Amino acid sequence: MLHLTQINKVFNEGTLDEKNALDHINLSLNKGDFVTIIGSNGAGKSTLMNMISGVLTPDTGKVEIDGKNVTYLSEHKRAKLIGRVFQDPMAGTAPTMTIEENLAMAYSRNKTRTLRRGVTKQRKVYFKEVLETLHLGLENRLTAKVGLLSGGERQALSLLMATFTEPSILLLDEHTAALDPSRAELITNITKEIVANTGLTTLMVTHNMQQALDLGNRLIMMDKGQVILEVEEEEKKSLTIDRLLKEFQRIRGQQMANDRALLS
Repeated sequence: MLHLTQINKVFNEGTLDEKNALDHINLSLNKGDFVTIIGSNGAGKSTLMNMISGVLTPDTGKVEIDGKNVTYLSEHKRAKLIGRVFQDPMAGTAPTMTIEENLAMAYSRNKTRTLRRGVTKQRKVYFKEVLETLHLGLENRLTAKVGLLSGGERQALSLLMATFTEPSILLLDEHTAALDPSRAELITNITKEIVANTGLTTLMVTHNMQQALDLGNRLIMMDKGQVILEVEEEEKKSLTIDRLLKEFQRIRGQQMANDRALLS
């Protein structure tokens, strides 16, 4: 489904600011995997997501999705294969457009463009049905401007839009980090429900260790551009935050950086 082979990425090479952002990354996700990624700031988590989505190109290595080599495929062309939800609730939607217009835009992402109107009666019925699954009452506000929604509502809408086209890979890039605790819990629960119902292959970056333990069937820990720990499903069921911190100390010979959000 997703295969990263010997991915390397260096920023500011040959300067005093040189940073090895990704260092010989090898990672494979099977169809239906839900993998959570943890690591302190600068570990390479977001760089990894940008590499998969096509925002960045590796210096060396190969990216494959559904058996296709997409290493040098642009972000635009990979959009048909990838759904992504960002940390910023404002990033995944168009605020001046209505809910139904945003949904129509997402719905048409992997379809042939035509001159037909994006929001048809038939699509409105469908949009209402899928919005009902969020349990936020948005199905009754189809003509409301998205910019008027709360951060949690926009993030829920972004999540729904990212899964509309049944992408090969769903990337969740700290998608609850900018929300208050109650909204973060709401989006976490919606995420769990959507991924379970769709069976989408999902990669989720989070600073929240408890969230990383509660969601998904596999866990990856990154540090300094490397994958330093991979935990499979059975072992993950019995993991605790304390054990993860001790494992980091065992591997690196030092305590994990004091990142308050990481321990949430």
